Amino acid sequence: MHDVTKVYQLEGIEVRALCGVSMDIHEGEMVSIMGPSGSGKSTLMHIVGLLDRPSAGVVSIEGEVVGDLSPNQLAALRNEHIGFVFQSFNLLARTGAQANVELPLVYGGVSGAERSRRAREALERVELGDRLNHTPGQLSGGQQQRVAIARALVTSPSIVLADEPTGNLDSRSGVEVMGILQDLNAQGITVVIVTHDANVARHSQRIVELRDGVIVRDETVADRLDAHDEMSQLGMNTAADVEAVLGTAGDAS
Repeated sequence: MHDVTKVYQLEGIEVRALCGVSMDIHEGEMVSIMGPSGSGKSTLMHIVGLLDRPSAGVVSIEGEVVGDLSPNQLAALRNEHIGFVFQSFNLLARTGAQANVELPLVYGGVSGAERSRRAREALERVELGDRLNHTPGQLSGGQQQRVAIARALVTSPSIVLADEPTGNLDSRSGVEVMGILQDLNAQGITVVIVTHDANVARHSQRIVELRDGVIVRDETVADRLDAHDEMSQLGMNTAADVEAVLGTAGDAS
């Protein structure tokens, strides 16, 4: 984005959420956008995610300027390139994990058999292949967020935008989710995280900090945290680790 400004009119008062912001997010990066409440970070994410338009400035994705696109064209570009993960999960309460993950494909007109295949694969990527029919109420908070991540992945996006992805989770589940996001980034997916938590931001390669609608810091993380190291220190095992141990025990018997 180049020289992006966003102005809202609230009860006749002009509120400037972004003031001439310029930044590049490169393919394969993992970037955290930080800032206090009212700093403009959510507005920035909505513009990056093509959920909102800037009042002024230029936004482009993979070389395509998006300012003049129609709502339908924006939706198509968003569905092709971007997956979203939200703090509140946004899962349908009475619907199983697989059906929740299939939703973006339903809207995209994908056939039933193909939807099922892709949803199962996405859930397997977040180690929930054995929870296909579990509703959100039958899953822990961390598992619900993993379903939400699978839903973001099911359209094979090049970018995942995560808005406070650990905000509703305990510390152990939060580390687990950050490990999944780091794994996805290692597989080549660009990951952008909006967070107020400096510890979460340190899992990224780069931190962009906003204050009063202006970038005040944009720097590489020198002491980046590795979520898998944190899991080991906490004595946590991934589902794959547990299966490997059980498999070894079965062979020995």
